[in-house]
Amino acid sequence: MNWTDERVEKLKKLWSEGLSASQIAAQLGGVSRNAVIGKVHRLSLPGRAKAGGTTAAARPKRTTSAPRAPNYAARAVTRTVPRTSGATALKEDNALELAVEQDFELEANIVVPMSRRLELTQLTERTCKWPIGDPLKEEFHFCGNDSPESSPYCSYHARLAYQPSAERRRLR
Repeated sequence: MNWTDERVEKLKKLWSEGLSASQIAAQLGGVSRNAVIGKVHRLSLPGRAKAGGTTAAARPKRTTSAPRAPNYAARAVTRTVPRTSGATALKEDNALELAVEQDFELEANIVVPMSRRLELTQLTERTCKWPIGDPLKEEFHFCGNDSPESSPYCSYHARLAYQPSAERRRLR
């Protein structure tokens, strides 16, 4: 099948009207859906119009800015994520809101215990194994306070490590 000027013009017209590649192939006759898609790409036609919408050429162009450092003080960030649409591989942008910061409410009467500053070799079954600091630095140590028989952590660090499932769901 040859692409005559007349068929190419009809393809452009049908594409701009928002018909799918399958519909255009059926109207042109003697050509497959994939042949229509290939010709659309070779002609560098804009995304096809959506029913009742505007063509991609009529839409305002997106401007991109230089990447920014994350702002952890912000509550939410909106990002545009490209998504392919079916076999036509056209791009459609969807905005997603991603949570960046979580607020934790601390109880009013929390007492943070003093650490005994134990090294790994000093830990026993009855000492708190909560790590404190950066393991690559000399100041790194473990809490070392007394822990109950059933827990590797003291009562303070156990509350941090084992949050009730309802509390975890609320924080999400």
